[in-house]
Amino acid sequence: MSLYVDASAFVKLYVEEAESGECEDILSGDPTWLTAGHTLVEVRRALVRALSGRELAQARERFGGHWRWTNVLQLDDVTCQLGAEIAEATGVRTLDALHLAAARRAGAGSLPFLTYDLRLAQAARGIGWTVLGA
Repeated sequence: MSLYVDASAFVKLYVEEAESGECEDILSGDPTWLTAGHTLVEVRRALVRALSGRELAQARERFGGHWRWTNVLQLDDVTCQLGAEIAEATGVRTLDALHLAAARRAGAGSLPFLTYDLRLAQAARGIGWTVLGA
């Protein structure tokens, strides 16, 4: 099985939050993670906002290790066009539309979508996807 992982789920692995344990359990049960290229930027930004010093360095290192074996879906023109259509149809935020577009191209509907972003989860459920997390 494969699992689409958005930035909010990745962050829970490095910043202790309410659902961090649940997120770790879900991710440890699935060996194949997929995400879009912009997740790199989102996670790194979230880490620098939440952590500093040694904790930040350790979190970046852990994320780098996870990133190396995560299947990264590139934001090509087709994905961006699909993201624009999803944004227009659902009203989701730009980065969320790109997550949904990348996941759709990877097989959403048959692919579980892991997020802790409530608005993104609602949009994904609204188009009939299986959402884990939020």
